[in-house]
Amino acid sequence: MKLDILAFASHPDDAELGCVGTLLAHKAQGKKVGVVDLTRGELGTRGTPEIRAQEAADSARILDLDARENLGLADGFFRNDEEHQRKVIQAVRKYQPEIVLMNAIHDRHPDHGRGSHLVSEACFYSGLRRIKTQDENGEEQQAWRPKAVYHYIQDRFISPDLVVDITPYWEKKVEAIRAFKTQFFTQDSPNNDEPATYISSPEFLRFIEARALELGHAIGTTYGEGFTRERFIGVKNLFDLI
Repeated sequence: MKLDILAFASHPDDAELGCVGTLLAHKAQGKKVGVVDLTRGELGTRGTPEIRAQEAADSARILDLDARENLGLADGFFRNDEEHQRKVIQAVRKYQPEIVLMNAIHDRHPDHGRGSHLVSEACFYSGLRRIKTQDENGEEQQAWRPKAVYHYIQDRFISPDLVVDITPYWEKKVEAIRAFKTQFFTQDSPNNDEPATYISSPEFLRFIEARALELGHAIGTTYGEGFTRERFIGVKNLFDLI
């Protein structure tokens, strides 16, 4: 399935926190969107990989994603090397996205920055025809390079190069975040007896909203998601900018 926008995430729930409002905004325009999680988040303090996989599936249904899959890389121990790049290249060539969204260039969690660099380099190498990869059926894949890649902003604030208005989709984004009941605070969380973590408090979700309000305010809307770019952003029409 060819996608218009593909978001990569080091862990299940990274995309929900960082960029699903943007995916929803483009889904509403008729674009096909999807998420590829790099790891199962098996090092997480709360929940299990199996539960998190179900939560990711629940979120995908809420968001009406056109595709979601998990590459099964080792949480905390994946590397930006040829073995891991080839797995990401296979995913890029499988979905042939025009735009790729990925983790923040640096962040509180080391996996975020490392995943960002891994996906960024893989997107470039995916366009080289002499790098050979095969799909699930053993068929050779065609080279494919996205037209643009952007990094979403996560825990640590990074000044954005662009902000997307997600105001109409804020409630749906929150619903998708809350699908990860083991990770984030909900009144009916099945894991309230598990150890508290940095992201499991009610304050963390208020922080997520405060960040979205700040970014939305910066562009004259209510809620926004910010991104950084790797190269200059070009437009053909100044009226495409708000």
